[in-house]
Amino acid sequence: MPTANPSTSTYLNSFAELNQNYQSSGELSETSSDDGTGQNTYSGAEEFPSFEENGATLELGGYQRVIVVTHHLPMVCQLSATSKLPPARAEREKEREKERERYFAGSGNISSNWDYNARSGHDSKYAKTSVIDRSLIHGTSLENPIDIPPLGSSPYSTPTPSSPGVILSRSPQFSELNGHMISNGSSPSVNMAYTRSQNSATTALAAHEIQKDHTYKSNGTNVSSLSAGLNGSTKSAKRSDKIEWNFKARRGHSALYAGVRSLVSKAPVLHIGWTDSVLDDEKEPIETNQLGEEFTEDLTKVLSETKNCVPVFLDDKIAAKHYEGYCKAELWPLFHYVLWDSASNSQLDESNWLAYQAVNQKFAEVIAQQYKPGDLIWINDYHLLLVPSLVRKLVPEAVIGVFLHTPFPTSEIFRCLPKRKEILEGVLGANLVGFQTYSYARHFSSSCTRILGLESSPKGVDYGGSLVEVAIFPIGIDINRVVAYRNSKAVKEKAKTIRDLYAGKKIIVGRDKLDHIKGVQHKLNAFEKFLETYPEWQNKVVLIQVSTPAQRGDSRLETRISELVSRINGTYGSLEFTPVHHYHQHLDAEEYFALLSVADCGLITSLRDGMNTTSHEFVVCQEGNWGPLILSEFTGTAGSLSSATLVNPWDYLGVANAIHEALSMTKEERQQKHQQQFDHVSTHTANFWASSFIKELVVVGQSPAILNTTPVLDEALALNTYAKAKKRLLMFDYDGTLTPIVKTPMEAVPPPKMLEALSVLVSDPDNYVFIISGRDQETLELWLGHIPGLGLSAEHGSFIKYPENGKWINLTEEMDFSWKNEVNEIFTYYTERTQGSFVEHKRCSITWHYRLADPEYGTFQANECRNHLENAVLSKLPVEVLLGKKNLEVRPHSINKGEIVKRLVAPRIADIEFALCVGDDRTDEDMFAGLKASGLSKSHYFNCTLGSATKKTQASWHVAEPKDVIAFMAKCAEESKKRMGL
Repeated sequence: MPTANPSTSTYLNSFAELNQNYQSSGELSETSSDDGTGQNTYSGAEEFPSFEENGATLELGGYQRVIVVTHHLPMVCQLSATSKLPPARAEREKEREKERERYFAGSGNISSNWDYNARSGHDSKYAKTSVIDRSLIHGTSLENPIDIPPLGSSPYSTPTPSSPGVILSRSPQFSELNGHMISNGSSPSVNMAYTRSQNSATTALAAHEIQKDHTYKSNGTNVSSLSAGLNGSTKSAKRSDKIEWNFKARRGHSALYAGVRSLVSKAPVLHIGWTDSVLDDEKEPIETNQLGEEFTEDLTKVLSETKNCVPVFLDDKIAAKHYEGYCKAELWPLFHYVLWDSASNSQLDESNWLAYQAVNQKFAEVIAQQYKPGDLIWINDYHLLLVPSLVRKLVPEAVIGVFLHTPFPTSEIFRCLPKRKEILEGVLGANLVGFQTYSYARHFSSSCTRILGLESSPKGVDYGGSLVEVAIFPIGIDINRVVAYRNSKAVKEKAKTIRDLYAGKKIIVGRDKLDHIKGVQHKLNAFEKFLETYPEWQNKVVLIQVSTPAQRGDSRLETRISELVSRINGTYGSLEFTPVHHYHQHLDAEEYFALLSVADCGLITSLRDGMNTTSHEFVVCQEGNWGPLILSEFTGTAGSLSSATLVNPWDYLGVANAIHEALSMTKEERQQKHQQQFDHVSTHTANFWASSFIKELVVVGQSPAILNTTPVLDEALALNTYAKAKKRLLMFDYDGTLTPIVKTPMEAVPPPKMLEALSVLVSDPDNYVFIISGRDQETLELWLGHIPGLGLSAEHGSFIKYPENGKWINLTEEMDFSWKNEVNEIFTYYTERTQGSFVEHKRCSITWHYRLADPEYGTFQANECRNHLENAVLSKLPVEVLLGKKNLEVRPHSINKGEIVKRLVAPRIADIEFALCVGDDRTDEDMFAGLKASGLSKSHYFNCTLGSATKKTQASWHVAEPKDVIAFMAKCAEESKKRMGL
């Protein structure tokens, strides 16, 4: 894990510094919510990017650019009001214009009859709120919406659609309609009606639901405001023949986007992501297939030139199945320890997986198109877990990092995923895998070991012969931005209003998405337990819980929360006092930070959270107040903010005790704990997180294993050399080379295609073909002995059978094997203590297999066994220990595959013009070394290993897997057929 350097550790060490360093180039945004990964989001009218953190240039160590890949681009793309429209949308607008003209034809002038009266009662309530409830206006239903113009003055306040405490009642002839409201209780709502006169008859317009963005609803359907004026004008804004775009900041992943913005000021950055639905000027989505090539090309050009972004356009149906289907219905619940039966009623759908693959493939293709030598690729989150391996296939030399913002579950949970292997192998295409906490990283490595059978260590996972580094990078927040909000005049005024409203009361604040994993229900149960256990706090403490609506609403959870709130308020409340104030809505950012600023205690009881940056924002907002933070131990932040009071959300009494201790804490203790928390939050920012990840990716990219990569076998060159050669020598390992590695050794039977190609190669009189394996003689005879002219070597070079005489020769005949009894005793000792392991006895060696044992315990026992052998046997006997793939083999010193290669090359060195040696593991490195030292010309031999390009090997070439070896053998066989006239 990268550590902070001295200059970083002192970054922003006081609130004064924070205030001085803050710079803003745009308005603060409007609403706050949680995006599902524990990162808060603020959305409103700010442009992207509106803010850049100061910072030194980021050293890329010779790399030229960072390609950041996220599922969504950080902006919403919308056509302007005067922009040219796509053909399908332009046609619809014409139809709407005709409908408006038909409606207003012969209707006379539109007039308005408005009277304004302050609602009676609840003055203090209306003075403090800015929430607008629904209002009902009875009358004739309209299919098309009409703009309601700005309203005039009123006795109470300036009457706009967002003004509190104003009643706009109808003129006397409509007095019988006054007061008809649809809302849950009284509110400072606005009753509005339009009237139009025609032959002295007046008709009121349809019921419209007023929205905060001045958009109206009619008959339950979303409709956007049009530009109808008071005097019958029904014309829309005149459109040009050009395409014009507006870009707004996207809600969600605020910490991620803040980190990316901080990189932009330090290094060249290209951002790749999905556009999501492009909006028209009425904020209605346009399907991708309706945009057309002209609009997609123009948007691509504008984003590239103005934002350094490259959009990915996805088919709407595939995108929905990918995001709403596989990501949100299958991966997200599993990563948060929620199995599907309890997550939703939908069954796992294979089409969702196909969509997930298709979207990841599309992203990989776009990345490969944009990639240039010297680029670093940084892929983010669970939406794109297949992309690393897909990009690796398209750009083998790329340096790729992937960061997972969600938790990663234990292997016992993750193994429930049907596509578990595909997901893990997809991630392992990266060079660096980053997680929020050590436990998430440990769970990932454990899953790779238990599910894929790979070896892992604290540094990473051994995959394809190379190390995929696994590291920890806890994310932070854009701290300057939070400080700016906290110090703004509007937040201070709202904070004072809240404090005055609850004067003399202790305020506990919670802000969560209304989702099962956020633990809102557990929080309320614990607060109820607190009031029951500590009656002295009754009527002295209020819990203000803001629950933002979840993306997938759960009416049952909402009902349980409402019932729980009612029960607590009914039991412990009174006419003068309400202990729980629950708001199921999005908050303005100003209100949100005002709440954090005035809180006497922050309470977070998430059942599982990737990070939860609300805790960071709480710490920053507690300047001068130093309110204690109670934090669930199941959040990613818990490991970083250790001075917070950590609780188990299921332990209601424990949480109740923690609340009591927090509210009873002395000023000095509160101040000390807050300082410790602030020191972490102010140094581990989103800026620091992004820079740390890129720095580590640079280090990984500069490692010798990355720089000294083995190229993919040049088949054209090899086939050309094969065709021209008069005499050829072909040598193959068996397990892992001609057949995949399997758990049970006897399952590795030769594939039919391999046998077919091998038979043709052996039949060519100019070829000399050998299988050099660790298998015993009997197995090789059983599987390959029927092929005439094929040479065999068994037990890593202990036995050889030349095709000329067909007899096995024991190369260890004169050796002493009395050591086998002592080794067998040691192997038997570990077999008895390692379930699933067994001992294989060969004539010249003895092997202990632990492939069927528990992966982690088997590896541990193998290391113990190896140490035992080295201390008890190797020091006094002429033998060596080979660590193979899930096995330990003890054999004589002078016996190895390299000796066989020397025996085969030496008598034919003058004639051989093509030599091919293929193997996959450490025992085959002896073959590569032997061929290199044989004296053959470099242009005449091809050493080829299996695995990744970064695998440490003496081979000059590599292929990915056994099927690639078999495919090349088939091509060589075709060339032999031509030569033989077959």
